[in-house]
Amino acid sequence: MKRRKHRNFKESTRRLFRLYTIIPFALLMVLFVIFTIVNGRINIMQKTNQAAQSISHSITEVYQQYHDEIQRMADSPAVVNYVSTHLGSEKVYSEFYDFNNQQNVKGIFHILNKDGIFLATSAPTNLLDSDFSFRNFIHRVELYPNETIAEMNSFRYSHDRTTSYSFGRAIVKDGQTIGYIIYQLYEVDFQKLIFTQNNEIALITDEYKTIIATTSNITKGVLNKFQPTLDNQGHAQINNGSYYMYSKPIQGTPLQVFTLNSNNSEQYTYYTVAIFIVATCVLLWIMLQFLSNKMSSRNSESIDKFVAALDVLRDGKLDGYVDIQTGDEFETLGHEYNAMLDRLQDLLEKNKELSELSTMIEVKQLQAQFHPHFIFNVLETLRYAIKIDANQAQEIVILLSRLLRYSIGHDRSVKLKDDMNYVRDYLKLQQIRFNERLEYRISVTEETQDIFIPKLLLQPFIENAIKYGYQNQSNVLIEIRVYTSDEQLILEVQDNGQGMDEKTLQEVNQLLQSQNNMTQHIGLYNVHRRLVLLYGEASGIRMNSIQGKGTCVTVTIPFERSGSDV
Repeated sequence: MKRRKHRNFKESTRRLFRLYTIIPFALLMVLFVIFTIVNGRINIMQKTNQAAQSISHSITEVYQQYHDEIQRMADSPAVVNYVSTHLGSEKVYSEFYDFNNQQNVKGIFHILNKDGIFLATSAPTNLLDSDFSFRNFIHRVELYPNETIAEMNSFRYSHDRTTSYSFGRAIVKDGQTIGYIIYQLYEVDFQKLIFTQNNEIALITDEYKTIIATTSNITKGVLNKFQPTLDNQGHAQINNGSYYMYSKPIQGTPLQVFTLNSNNSEQYTYYTVAIFIVATCVLLWIMLQFLSNKMSSRNSESIDKFVAALDVLRDGKLDGYVDIQTGDEFETLGHEYNAMLDRLQDLLEKNKELSELSTMIEVKQLQAQFHPHFIFNVLETLRYAIKIDANQAQEIVILLSRLLRYSIGHDRSVKLKDDMNYVRDYLKLQQIRFNERLEYRISVTEETQDIFIPKLLLQPFIENAIKYGYQNQSNVLIEIRVYTSDEQLILEVQDNGQGMDEKTLQEVNQLLQSQNNMTQHIGLYNVHRRLVLLYGEASGIRMNSIQGKGTCVTVTIPFERSGSDV
């Protein structure tokens, strides 16, 4: 089986910091790209629509002004008199130029008699006399004497001046047509009018899609028609380019405005966004490298100090203090650890001084038993819990702090309920370490809660149950029962381990009754001797075991409602 690669806490913290930083940043970048695309589409649609609205408003004014003016001029007494008598031309020209000079789109005017002879004009007409289109336009005006005829037609004059739209109306006197008045609007002025900022292409067409004016010749098709090809998104395909197009009919006229903006401008935005994202990601990666190193070093400093202190403790030295000032649970654990070392040193010094005294010396030596390896194992579990489950790591710190605080207390005798709280915390830590491989059950009768017992009485039995219970099996069940019987307090610790054969059980029970212990069963013997010394020969430990089924340790001590005599 391939061994899992070991990763220390510092590297794990650095990796998690990068991961949890990159995830929201990546999400932010995705949202930013989506926003850029949507905003780009909305922006191009908005400016295209606004351009069409602006141009439509301007063209409406021009159309309405010429439509009203030609009707006024056709009914003007000065014009009727001039066509009838050929007198008063200066007044006719004056009225035209007064109007024309005020227009954004300027034009040419002609007055013809009924036979099509030019009577007055603001431009040379030598090319119009034989122009078929012009004569057809005059004919349509003749057919509808009471209407204003407006249509797209193109006529070229000198100096490359071209008109692109014409208004015509009959001059009527006494119910009879006596002549015609024509206004022709310059194409270049239309182009100036439809050229707006923030818009690429604009054009005006008549109802037949014939172009009257455009800002770009690429829109002109066959017969000067505007007939773009549309893709499946409704975008106009013109000259190998894709354009967002908006069309708006001009109300009250036969004209229509088209505005177009290239979709290629969005691509430049996308390129800019892509460059920005790449540059931001590079900068972010550099910052993440620096910040993750800083953070992981800061967070792993406390663990490193504990590991170094435990290495010193494993070498048998009790001066491996830790200096942690983080303001969190690690600082609390560090204070408790240092206090534990101080207490251990005091106990060792006292035990050394009292080693040659009588029974009380033996009791104190037995009370001074402590197992720093348990703390080391818990801290190792804590290191991995921090990587996986911060809540569980916090729980470990709190449980261990309570155990350390309890274990370094000066009381030799405690209430049973207090010692059982310690047992629960101890088993909870062991269960966190072994997960579902360790189960425990605790049953304590109510009348035993306030009975005083020696501190940490059940600790060695639980340790043995865990130590030997996992031999040749993967799961261990520990059952603890506390009750009273015949003025005696009974405490039982039973496991489902491999147990002992009858010969070994007999040897262990004989050892407990002897005065000297030369074997490895130090923990059980010390507890038994401690109970015998404190409570007499009627107290102590009794063991029962069945090979393959488990072991039960029974502790018997008399009632004690006060801890002053222990």
